[in-house]
Amino acid sequence: MKTVGNQVKNYYELTKPKIWYLLVFTALGAAVSAAWLFDVQVSLMTWILLFVAIAAGSAAADTLTGYNDRDIDAIMERTKGRPIPSGRISPRNALIFGLVLAGISLVCSWFINIWAFGLMAFGLFDNIIVYSKWLKRTSQSNIILGGFSGGAPALIGYIAVTFQHVEIGFAMAGLVFFWIPTHIWSLALHVKEDYKKANVPMLPVVSSESKSVRIIALTTLMMVVFSILPFFFNQFGLIYLLTATVFGIVMIFLSIWLLLKPSEKTSWLVFKFSSPYLAALFIAFMVDAFFH
Repeated sequence: MKTVGNQVKNYYELTKPKIWYLLVFTALGAAVSAAWLFDVQVSLMTWILLFVAIAAGSAAADTLTGYNDRDIDAIMERTKGRPIPSGRISPRNALIFGLVLAGISLVCSWFINIWAFGLMAFGLFDNIIVYSKWLKRTSQSNIILGGFSGGAPALIGYIAVTFQHVEIGFAMAGLVFFWIPTHIWSLALHVKEDYKKANVPMLPVVSSESKSVRIIALTTLMMVVFSILPFFFNQFGLIYLLTATVFGIVMIFLSIWLLLKPSEKTSWLVFKFSSPYLAALFIAFMVDAFFH
């Protein structure tokens, strides 16, 4: 018998919270940084609208991509226990739930400002249609074009507070964009056989292992170099620079280790460290802005 508690847990799992937690954090981190940098008083209502918009939007994207991917999720060992392929939630109910979440996110974004609404609509379209529906099964560049949606929450968080020095908001969004290939491709290398079984053309499936680790190392280097850029906007100081440098060195070390000794264990380490890396940079943004 399906209890209410079990169903709530199933729908919560359907949203892939481990993914949207980090996206919400980047949005709030960008908003807090902007508020402290430029001494902007942000109303409680704006904070609530921002949190609900990003949480609902990210959860909607994860739910609807799960709906799109229900057939391949049923094939892969890593994903076959998810709520839709395991039969805990019907595809129809998942679709309705995802569309309701998307609607909530768009309404909340509209009440923030028109730019937040436009970015939210763009992010949802990019993730659900461009990435999941179109490119994921047809192109190895799927996560590159699909990565724009990953940067949208940070930019929405920034412009919810201010448009002053908006290039900082774009840099924060760009940091997430550059982070996504390293994060996803290192995971894909770890579960390459799963993607191969489902016929999903992720980089490690369509390219050799040696080429894949070279590309991961290159994208990691690009990400770390890009992470230093905000320091040169003369808004962030040594706290951010040192954090980006130290954590960047660790990321580069791990990617070189993967390059020299490719293995599932090493690719898993790169994947697992990449999330704390991104979180650390947004914490550094906030701390540096506080002492600005």
